[in-house]
Amino acid sequence: MTDARSDLLVAKNLTKSYGSNRILDGIDFSVRPGEVKAIMGPSGSGKSTMLRLFALLERADGGTIELEGRRLGTDPEKQSRVLSERVLARQRRDIGMVFQRFNLFPHLTALENVASGLRIVEKMNSSTARDKAHAMLERVGLGHRSGHYPGELSGGQQQRVAIARALVMNPKVMLFDEPTSALDPELVSEVLDVMVSLAQEGMTMLVVTHEARFARRAADRVVMFDAGRIIEDAEPDAFFDAPTHERTQRFLSRIH
Repeated sequence: MTDARSDLLVAKNLTKSYGSNRILDGIDFSVRPGEVKAIMGPSGSGKSTMLRLFALLERADGGTIELEGRRLGTDPEKQSRVLSERVLARQRRDIGMVFQRFNLFPHLTALENVASGLRIVEKMNSSTARDKAHAMLERVGLGHRSGHYPGELSGGQQQRVAIARALVMNPKVMLFDEPTSALDPELVSEVLDVMVSLAQEGMTMLVVTHEARFARRAADRVVMFDAGRIIEDAEPDAFFDAPTHERTQRFLSRIH
């Protein structure tokens, strides 16, 4: 069992419903600093909802989320008390999120998209923000495209700009919600290569994905969701070569 003192992000008994539809059914989840967890499972099983709760984009119905031992999203003394948007915004700075769709500002260049958070959230002066944004675009292999608008970039390049935009805020953990699902097959590898390099550099990452290649190559553990519960949690070789749960076996036979 994971030593809770060494965990970076911890969720306990996390629940979430939409109407009568229970999406998360008492999830316990944790990730250590520098650990990469790939999260797999069928559509509607709760994977993306969990990430949205971690990113404080939605509020859990029950349970707690802690980052470095600090409660996120709710008042530590009174769980039902709603935190102000100012406090939530401050907590969100520690959590980077990359979505299926790139969500870039179409009227801003790649450089401006990456620098926007530094200027608006961190109140950084424009010159320093642009320097940091350009360095981050270089890191994802797009320094030479910094002056291009999203409409002038391929889908893979746009997703790498989105990754750079999240990374430049220096988050403690990066969340990826099926970051390659909207890409043409030939563009997937350029995004996965960036993510693998981040994993090798020690970035803490939670990745909802159907990409078995990435999970085998970069993940420390692979987690299987089904009907709002975690039914399998194993190292990649064990998960893919000898899954213990029948539902995992059926899922893998389909994605392969």
